[in-house]
Amino acid sequence: MNESHARHGANVDEHHEHHDHAEHAGHAEHAGHAEHAGHAEHAGHAEHAGHAGQFRRLFWIMLLISIPVVAFNDMFADIIGYDLPDAGWVWWVSPILGTVVYFWGGWPFLTGGLSEIRDRKPGMMLLVSLAITVAFLASWGASLHLLSHELNFWWELALLVVIMLLGHWIEMRSLAQTTSALDSLAALLPDEAERVEGDEVTTVAPADLRVGDIVIVRPGSSVPADGHIVDGSASMDESMVTGESATVRRQAGDHVVAGTIATDSGLRVEVTATGDDTALAGIQKLVADAQASSSRAQRIADTAAGWLFWFALGASAITALTWTLLGMPESAVVRTITVLVIACPHALGLAIPLVVSIATERAARGGVLIKDRLALESMRTVDAVLFDKTGTLTKGEPAVTAVEPAEGWDKDTVLALAAAAEADSEHPLARAITGAATSAGLQVPRASDFSSSPAVGVQATVDGSVVQVGGPHLLDQQGRDELPVASQWREEGAIILHVLADAHVIGALRLADEIRPESRDAVDALHSHGAQVVMITGDAQAVANTVAAELGIDRVFAGVRPEDKSAKVKELQDEGMKVAMVGDGVNDAPALAQADVGIAIGAGTDVAISSAGVILASSDPRSVLSVIDLSQASYRKMQQNLWWAAGYNLISVPLAAGVLAPIGFVLPMSVGALLMSASTVIVALNAQLLRRLDLTPAASTAKFLGRTPAQ
Repeated sequence: MNESHARHGANVDEHHEHHDHAEHAGHAEHAGHAEHAGHAEHAGHAEHAGHAGQFRRLFWIMLLISIPVVAFNDMFADIIGYDLPDAGWVWWVSPILGTVVYFWGGWPFLTGGLSEIRDRKPGMMLLVSLAITVAFLASWGASLHLLSHELNFWWELALLVVIMLLGHWIEMRSLAQTTSALDSLAALLPDEAERVEGDEVTTVAPADLRVGDIVIVRPGSSVPADGHIVDGSASMDESMVTGESATVRRQAGDHVVAGTIATDSGLRVEVTATGDDTALAGIQKLVADAQASSSRAQRIADTAAGWLFWFALGASAITALTWTLLGMPESAVVRTITVLVIACPHALGLAIPLVVSIATERAARGGVLIKDRLALESMRTVDAVLFDKTGTLTKGEPAVTAVEPAEGWDKDTVLALAAAAEADSEHPLARAITGAATSAGLQVPRASDFSSSPAVGVQATVDGSVVQVGGPHLLDQQGRDELPVASQWREEGAIILHVLADAHVIGALRLADEIRPESRDAVDALHSHGAQVVMITGDAQAVANTVAAELGIDRVFAGVRPEDKSAKVKELQDEGMKVAMVGDGVNDAPALAQADVGIAIGAGTDVAISSAGVILASSDPRSVLSVIDLSQASYRKMQQNLWWAAGYNLISVPLAAGVLAPIGFVLPMSVGALLMSASTVIVALNAQLLRRLDLTPAASTAKFLGRTPAQ
């Protein structure tokens, strides 16, 4: 807030409140990222929201079909110990319905496996498709008495497909789709523009505007293209481009940016840039570039599945060769197929999605919406957290931070008289003064004859005295000097208003963007975590330094233009830091996308939310600690699940291959399948432990500070 804001005028609606998207229930459905959980590259259209529905429908249908496949399978009946009806149709139930399960339920995996082959990136999808195909062919061979009866895998095939469908449904449900950041940026432009053509006004699309055109911007409408004002003046709401809540007065000759809103008056603007040349398009390009450059990370589960594929393939080949050389070709077939089927990653398929699903749900209850899994996984390793000042560490609105009475007056009287004079004004500074008086419990007298003068101040009669509140122009008019403390306040970047009674200075008010009470704890907790805290702002260095000193912030970037914020993030990254950016406003969108982790604070605009991997539903900066806490806990669970799932395969595959056959132990396929199911249950139960995590900002912050959370 600079000197131009030091005094408000007659237009009490000049200040346009920050675009508030506090109702984040609407954003909950956008809690996903376009990139599907790691299979996006090889599962065709897996990034589309419709795939969650597809896997859900397939899961329930296959579950119903699989019940008779398992129940009427003689191998399963032998294991459990019950007798099947002695009827001819019983024999056909498992093969026929098992075939339906294979082709219908297995279709996403079969096509995904083919995609992996085409991309030359074999992984989980190919392993799943290979296992169900081998089980399918072997089962038909056994059912037609062409192969050993031991190769009747219909019930294992059905369970395998059902469990994998469940895993993928959970995985995709946890990543709901989001509105594109670029779509949100484009939405800032009006649908139509009014172009002046001689004596007529024609409605055209913004895309049809050309440089030199004159357009009319009506009150409450947004500017369709970059240009300069040729007629009129208006308070411009530039929050969607600058992120700053206060409106800025623009008049003839001033430059205006596409997407900003004329809040109180109409304008005529001469277009100076259109299309790709506008500032908004520049921000769009920054967002697109940053998102594209940060979307190539590979997940640990994909890597594990890739290694598991080669491990299983190599083990099956060695198994087939060994048993054949030992002169037992039928055992070679049985053992090879058993290896391939038992190596299928039941637990591995659920290890990550279950953790993410539960973590996402748990986070939402703590006011943290997870869109990007990679952002959540990366948060635990962040070593620099970059906060946008306005609206993040501060409330984005002014507050009275000090009252200095003149000789012979006391603070309460000065504040009460100022509040009385400001009572009829709705300007943000007036609300700050009246709010301070209310908070202090002061008795504010009634005022009459209220008037205000632009850039000077307000005036009202209070208890027979003429009370005035204003900035430097008011003092100049009255020929009065400011109080000595004003020079110190000015160095700190504060807004200074003087209070006069009957033309005599009776005191001064210091106003500044109010620091959130939770910000200090957030900074302290991040320091305890070992992270460096950095602040970035478009405000002057003095304002930034004051806030940084009060909060104990390590480093400050002040006076940063909107388009340069992402460059500052890149600067920190070039120093070897892993950066989390916390901010709001469209001007933060490129920086949020450029950062290793983008975190949109509660009052952010749609584009900021779309560009971020994590959304804080509240405006409490301590929620950043909740994200770190969740990241650490979910990573531990992911690691535990992956080690268990992969470890199961590392142990069970050699046993299935028959390494202990010389001492008389061979792992039966049926036992291996049951163990595989047991491993899935263990993975699921382990993931459920995340539900016990307390992710309230107070609890997470207290954990890092090593103290009991305040209730």
